[in-house]
Amino acid sequence: MNRKRSGPAGTPSSFAIAGWKHNTAVRWLLLVVFVLLFYFSLSPRLVPNTYDITLGGKSEHDIKAPHQEVDEKATLQAQEAAADKVGSIYTYLSLHNENLIDSILVRIDQLNQDDQITQDQKVDIYRRELPGRITDFIDRFAQFNASSGNYSASVLEEMRKVVQDQLYDIPEETYYKLPKLTSAQIAEMRTVAVDIVRRLVGDPLSNADSARAKVAELVNGSSLSLKTQRETVQELARFVLTPNKFFDKEATDNAKVQAKQNTPQVLIKQGDIIVKAGQVIDEETYQRLDGMGLLKEKKTYWPQLGVLLLSLLFVLAFYGYGELTAAASASLNRSNVHWLMLLLIFALSILMMHLVTLAHSEDWPFIGYLAPVALGSMLVTLLLDMHLGLVSAILFTVLASIILNVEQESIFDFHYGFVAAVVSFTSVLAIHRASQRSSILKAGIMVSLFGSIAVTALMLVGPDPDRLKLVQSVGFMFASGLLTAVLVIGLMPFFEVTFGILSALKLVELSNPNHPLLRKLLTETPGTYHHSLMVGNLSEAAAESVGANGLLCRVGSFYHDVGKTKRPLYFIENQNGGENPHDKLDPKVSASIIIAHARDGAEMLKAHKLPKQIRDIAEQHHGTSFLKFFYYKAVKQAEAEGTPNEWTEEDFRYPGPKAQSKEAAIVGIADSVEAAVRSLNHPTVEQVQSIIAKIIKDRLDDQQLSECDLTLRELDKIAETLKVTVIGMFHSRIEYPDAKSLKNRSEPKEQQA
Repeated sequence: MNRKRSGPAGTPSSFAIAGWKHNTAVRWLLLVVFVLLFYFSLSPRLVPNTYDITLGGKSEHDIKAPHQEVDEKATLQAQEAAADKVGSIYTYLSLHNENLIDSILVRIDQLNQDDQITQDQKVDIYRRELPGRITDFIDRFAQFNASSGNYSASVLEEMRKVVQDQLYDIPEETYYKLPKLTSAQIAEMRTVAVDIVRRLVGDPLSNADSARAKVAELVNGSSLSLKTQRETVQELARFVLTPNKFFDKEATDNAKVQAKQNTPQVLIKQGDIIVKAGQVIDEETYQRLDGMGLLKEKKTYWPQLGVLLLSLLFVLAFYGYGELTAAASASLNRSNVHWLMLLLIFALSILMMHLVTLAHSEDWPFIGYLAPVALGSMLVTLLLDMHLGLVSAILFTVLASIILNVEQESIFDFHYGFVAAVVSFTSVLAIHRASQRSSILKAGIMVSLFGSIAVTALMLVGPDPDRLKLVQSVGFMFASGLLTAVLVIGLMPFFEVTFGILSALKLVELSNPNHPLLRKLLTETPGTYHHSLMVGNLSEAAAESVGANGLLCRVGSFYHDVGKTKRPLYFIENQNGGENPHDKLDPKVSASIIIAHARDGAEMLKAHKLPKQIRDIAEQHHGTSFLKFFYYKAVKQAEAEGTPNEWTEEDFRYPGPKAQSKEAAIVGIADSVEAAVRSLNHPTVEQVQSIIAKIIKDRLDDQQLSECDLTLRELDKIAETLKVTVIGMFHSRIEYPDAKSLKNRSEPKEQQA
């Protein structure tokens, strides 16, 4: 029956290139890529790079930094750039110019009331005294704040200079208006002038002209009615207005110094290119290369060979273990798709480790614990099996101890290796029986807890444990477990869709009775729903007996007859003893209705985006089997009517395809067995055994199993398992030989007749 190899359950249909999934050349190519992946992942840590460089010569290739180092020249340039970005700092001085104009108007009022002084004398006094008022006002402010230390001397000096540069000259005619003002007018002017000046100096002013331009508008909108009052207030207000925002050289210089101090050091990170190909090696570059130990080292290829041999050992051990476990179980058959997926998982995990090492610095010396080391082993366990998950955990432990060893005091870092072993094996043991997506988060928390315990133990047994380092290490380790869970949850759908992997988690989710199709099956076709559950029990037990995917058979059985929901009453299990609509239908129409349920089910499953493996079971569980009942009914009907039978057996066959996998074949057999046994009122063990054997034989004779991998030996195991399971399921209805003979002996002979 090994006619068409399709691979085990979980083999994707998206890779449709015939034969590549089991092609030996492709397998070897994948293994070579595995070796190269390990080699290039480990080389940066295990192979020292040295270069033959001469001063004044050109570099033949890019040279990368082997470790992190401070770039003094770049740091100095960065500090100067940060200082240049600091703009000029201005300081706002609260001069209270409104007090100045108030004092001027008070002086005018006092002088105007003195009858002993003539108006001409008053004009001379105003012309001589008022211009000096600004200078005196600024000097007093500067002296007071200099002694109290409120402002720096540079700001006060800048204030004197700027105010002097922006002094306003009172027009000559204004001096002649001042002696004519009465006390009442001056009092009215004081209120308006003080308010206007206070409003204009409330905002920082670097140029007094901008404020002076607003004075006329404010005065005209005031309560002053006399033109003389308004004009005088305008001029006096413009006179007392001065800048109050001044450049602070000392604060600016301090800010530049602070910017330089706050500029972080420019680091030459490990892996950064410090010399580009074709670059001329000057003295500075030469000294930098010498300081990093990249010069005058004798080239040798022994380290490269060592890394290559180490990588080869990793791959041989991994591949050998995988094939060994696959040979021990038919359900663990490894195809090239699986090895390709494993290659991608290892590449992603190794990439994550390298990305974390890039963030290593003196400030974060323990950031290596953040690497999601358990990511790979958890994905392998979920998508494939626990056997490969465990051997992957060993490999990831070794890889982590090398890749995360940034300090490179030795080839392996025991601390990272030990913690990697703890979290990798914890992840496998915590996830291998996962039944729902939330189990991934729980496993991530377990990784965080056990990893944190391992880190704490290592830190405490070390010399003079540092509390801050302990907190940092445990924090990174705890975050690593949560990061691992998030990445696994995010990557699982990608691998399931891309590689067609139908994981146990996905199958368990699909078995939820709340799925729309299962709810539809239960509410609209309760008989079919019960039948599907029974088929699920039978097929799961049969599949596990031959190493097939029992969970896939169970879930596939739940959905295999979902197409019956389109015409539920045309299937006997949903008729509940009522009228059979087929009695009134043409046999060909009846057959077409029955045949359509497989195709309808596959289409409904596709519309609900169920995995192809489930759709295949629904479409293939009847294969191309023959509906004998309706065919012979059509023959008899034609004979009774005296017309020639225009139908052939092919018209009464399912369209197929035949079962392409063990799981589809097993579900088809279990489907027929359950229906046949259910139709018996009081089946005996002999009847059950005979029915199962007949169903399997009929399928063999009809070549319904010719395109799947089931062997005759496996069919025998399936028959025996189905018998035991059916007897367990229908225990109360099945008559055992001993019970039947006892019953026969106890009954009167006439009742037996």
